[in-house]
Amino acid sequence: MKKIEEFQFILKKNNIAAYIIPTSDYHQSEYVSDFFKGRSFLSDFTGSAGTLVVTKSDARLWTDGRYFIQAQRELKGTGISLMKMGVPNVPTILQYLKSILKPDDILGFDGKVINCQTLLSYEEELNCKIELNLDLISEIWKDRPQLPNKMIYELIDYYSGETTKSKIKRILEKIKASKADTHILTSLEDQAWLYNLRGDDVAYTPVFLAYTVIVDDNIHLFVDNKKINANVNKILQANNVKLHGYNEIYSFTKELRNKKILIDKTKVNAAIFNNIRNNNTIIFDENPTLKMKAVKNETEIKNTRLAHVLDGVAVTKFMKWIKESVVDEDITELDAQNYLEKLRRKEESLINLSFETICAYKENAAMMHYNAITGNNSRLHPEGMLLVDSGGTYLYGTTDITRTFSLGNPTKEEKMYFTTVLKSVIDLSDTVFLKGCTGQNLDIKARGPIWKMLIDYKCGTGHGVGHILSVHEAPNGFRWQIVKERNDSAVLEPGMITTNEPGIYLENKLGIRTENEMLCKELTTNEFGTFYGFETITYAPIDLDLIEPSYLSADEISWLNDYHQAVYDKLSPYLDNGEKEWLKKYTRKI
Repeated sequence: MKKIEEFQFILKKNNIAAYIIPTSDYHQSEYVSDFFKGRSFLSDFTGSAGTLVVTKSDARLWTDGRYFIQAQRELKGTGISLMKMGVPNVPTILQYLKSILKPDDILGFDGKVINCQTLLSYEEELNCKIELNLDLISEIWKDRPQLPNKMIYELIDYYSGETTKSKIKRILEKIKASKADTHILTSLEDQAWLYNLRGDDVAYTPVFLAYTVIVDDNIHLFVDNKKINANVNKILQANNVKLHGYNEIYSFTKELRNKKILIDKTKVNAAIFNNIRNNNTIIFDENPTLKMKAVKNETEIKNTRLAHVLDGVAVTKFMKWIKESVVDEDITELDAQNYLEKLRRKEESLINLSFETICAYKENAAMMHYNAITGNNSRLHPEGMLLVDSGGTYLYGTTDITRTFSLGNPTKEEKMYFTTVLKSVIDLSDTVFLKGCTGQNLDIKARGPIWKMLIDYKCGTGHGVGHILSVHEAPNGFRWQIVKERNDSAVLEPGMITTNEPGIYLENKLGIRTENEMLCKELTTNEFGTFYGFETITYAPIDLDLIEPSYLSADEISWLNDYHQAVYDKLSPYLDNGEKEWLKKYTRKI
């Protein structure tokens, strides 16, 4: 591959033995703006997670199980080897580097896109030289996009439920409780939450590029001043926030001396950490805002319920359209995807989609993060199944929903797999658990029915969801084992919203996923302890055409019937008479 060869020439010219290109921005965001897509540019792998390691004579890409099939296809012919993370006998990046780097070798990377934790692990484990201020991507990426510069806007209290002043007071208290006098906050979602501001610098996530440094009681915001209008400036001034240029964070942090600085080492980048570690006391802990924003307040909960109703209307109308139209219309995956987006955009409160829609037909759905644009864009027929994973960010909240639809003549096998996934969804939804449980304690409830078939899905069962923020939000989630790269094993608390999305994926055959969002709620406290449960807040039909009732218990059938009654009650006021009749059919009792 010409780009890899050109980059290897640059490595030789700079005497760099190995160079790391992650999927990240300066803030360790999950989704990044085009400026930061160097890994995708160099490798042609378009998945949202992966790390490319290039040496003078080799290139390898690490990604997780969600992308194995996609990466295998996209890397074909590039000369880049696929390293399947978590698979036996596949070394980690650190193990690989340890095996190839010698004491005089130089490991290079741009320290702005590598986090502090990774830098520390390299320094501890590798016996080589490290150059962390090396942005070599720009040397080969001649038409690299500019940094985004969209305007920042206010999220009023009606939508946020808590004032900026109140949030600042709470974070200052948390900083002092941690015995720190300074806090560096670089996560984009946390800053957007703290200031009740939103932006459009990252696709599908309404955030803006910025850094925050809190020194004693003084708050410093580092952001491109062109993004600040008069109203936003007034809000910041009213909260005594001092403005600095976006890139001034590096000179500012170099000047910090004799401070006790609280940082999240998974979020603060290596370049900033390198500026502060020798002249200050560093306190490693998660950002105080992390838990604050994960536990939704009453306003956020009320508004999120409405967002799911509005979103469910769009998904329901789509379901009716796709089932009726596929019989005699020429429709592709991309046509279907665009139609669903069109339905969502009819709602005035929609800000944007919450992520790029996955619309996958038949065997394409075996790729968990299939993309119809870069994939096959298959034509749909009145047979087989269509998996659609989609969502929207509204002024009321953020949604994430997956439905798998029968397009006609479902087979016994399709019904068996689909109903098994439904059992998994129901079993987790209906769980009652003691205060103190994490998602790791509960994951078996979803995975159990699928494991009984000796099948597994190579991802977590669910993730936290932000409020008008990232659709993937730490620290809550469902996963059967802890994955160090993912902060999703927190104790579940009332107010947290987590997805429930088990699935079955059989390569070259099919993919099935059903996904709802669930709100953690306190049920009761008695002599045995405090018990929690979940309220399902996603409202859209689960395709009855694919359900085999004989696989379900009486309790599971009762749960499904109650859920479908709630779906009808919530959505029918927004539908015309024909749509109501159709919905009544697809929410009927079984």
